[in-house]
Amino acid sequence: MDEAGGHARWVRVSHWIGAASLLVLAVTGFVILMAHPRLYWGEAGNDLTPALLELPISRNHQHGGWDTPRPFFARPGAPVSASRTVHIFNQNGWGRSLHFLAAWGLFVTGALYLVGGLSGGHFRSRVWPGARELRPGVVGRHIVDHLRLRIPRATGGPRYNVLQKIAYSLVIFVAAPLMVLTGLAMSPTIGAAFNWLPRLFGGHQSARTIHFVAFVLLVLFVLVHVAMVWASGFRRQMRAMTVGE
Repeated sequence: MDEAGGHARWVRVSHWIGAASLLVLAVTGFVILMAHPRLYWGEAGNDLTPALLELPISRNHQHGGWDTPRPFFARPGAPVSASRTVHIFNQNGWGRSLHFLAAWGLFVTGALYLVGGLSGGHFRSRVWPGARELRPGVVGRHIVDHLRLRIPRATGGPRYNVLQKIAYSLVIFVAAPLMVLTGLAMSPTIGAAFNWLPRLFGGHQSARTIHFVAFVLLVLFVLVHVAMVWASGFRRQMRAMTVGE
């Protein structure tokens, strides 16, 4: 279908497969984070080392259920070990498996969307903001309109304003690739085969922290996106992104 009257079929299909994959990734990612709600910076980190950020999202948060820590070596700064004295929440098995499966769905769909958007001119004509649109006065006016909830009605097709273009460009070309690369950097197998990848982000734990931040930004984008769809004409927007009319 011509994009002048609605979204092309390949855009609609990739949108909904990507949306379903992202939902599964969000749920399973939260379950994985509940098992260890601590974020670190560097190569390694565990319950017995200082955390960059602790999230109060499960009973594993600051549970304090450890016996006396014992160092591996008799020297300052040596790694330590301790046994837990409490039963913790641990659903890593199914959560990681389903998370990895959903990641493939998002990656394959995203890659096809990227190739189609670049080769067919979709990004150039619909997504990338032009120089005139990026002028401070234009951007500022759109920001003020959105803050005052002056949302234009939906056109039923991919005619985006400059704020949408900026947001979509950041998601497509920054946040999504960052999610993929940091996810790969956390994998012990990938890290062993391509040891430059974890180092690119400062270590395995740094990659995990960046992965979490990118995840939060994507969730915020989705929430704002859904709110804008509702405010600008939910029924017409949904028709444009389902049947293409």
